[in-house]
Amino acid sequence: METTTAAVLNPQVINTESVAEMRDRFQHARPYKHIILDDFLAPEVAESLYANFPKMTQLRKHYKGLNENKSEGSSFDQYHGDFVRVLEAIKSEDFIKNWLEPVTGIDELSLPDDHRGAGVHQGRNGSFLDIHVDFSIHPVLHLHRRLNLLIYLNKDWKEEYGGHLELWNEDVSVLEKKVLVGFNKAVIFETTDTSYHGYDVINIPEDQSRKSIYSYYYSPVGEGVKYHDTIFKPRPTDSRSKKVKTNAKEQVKNGIKATLKTLGLKRFFEKFE
Repeated sequence: METTTAAVLNPQVINTESVAEMRDRFQHARPYKHIILDDFLAPEVAESLYANFPKMTQLRKHYKGLNENKSEGSSFDQYHGDFVRVLEAIKSEDFIKNWLEPVTGIDELSLPDDHRGAGVHQGRNGSFLDIHVDFSIHPVLHLHRRLNLLIYLNKDWKEEYGGHLELWNEDVSVLEKKVLVGFNKAVIFETTDTSYHGYDVINIPEDQSRKSIYSYYYSPVGEGVKYHDTIFKPRPTDSRSKKVKTNAKEQVKNGIKATLKTLGLKRFFEKFE
């Protein structure tokens, strides 16, 4: 890998020699293709990101509804400079062409320069993100969403805090894998119509938060790929009332957004999302 990329990403983890092993792990993972990487970033970079993680007041949007309770931001130019360095590394041709594409087997990947490309997530005590699959097509750029790369920055995260990344089977009947969202751990997974994931309610001290960097990679839209927005699904353990509300809300929301996308109303997605 190039010197600039290696200075940000851990060269012991992200290097051309690791591609074959990583590809095998990615391709054979279940319930869908994914890979879990410890020590993803260079140690000093990870430490800097943790120490300088944006405050809640710096984040663009705060979700608090039936299916999610978290905050999100993507204003990298307003964050500590090491956030920009990480963004530049994970969107670089060196990383994408020499490592990410060979590992995942997906070609022509790109990382858009907007909040549907990369940003940060943060959640205080009580934060959660219900089980869902991600939107399939970038509504403004018309690109096919293919991969999520999540970098967690949670020091001394305990099992009892919860908030594990959950990977569910294709009909959301079985929780197949739970990933502890510890410090400097990355997860890369393929986004499909059945890559259900999320995290349950966290129980943490009031002075802590669940922190991560997200990045979503896209490729040109191929034949047969249809647009849908994020689709939430209730857990098997949810109350009957929540199951009914979730399913009804998602049907209405997806119907409206699909219509707006079909009509080409990009200004709606640019302005209101």
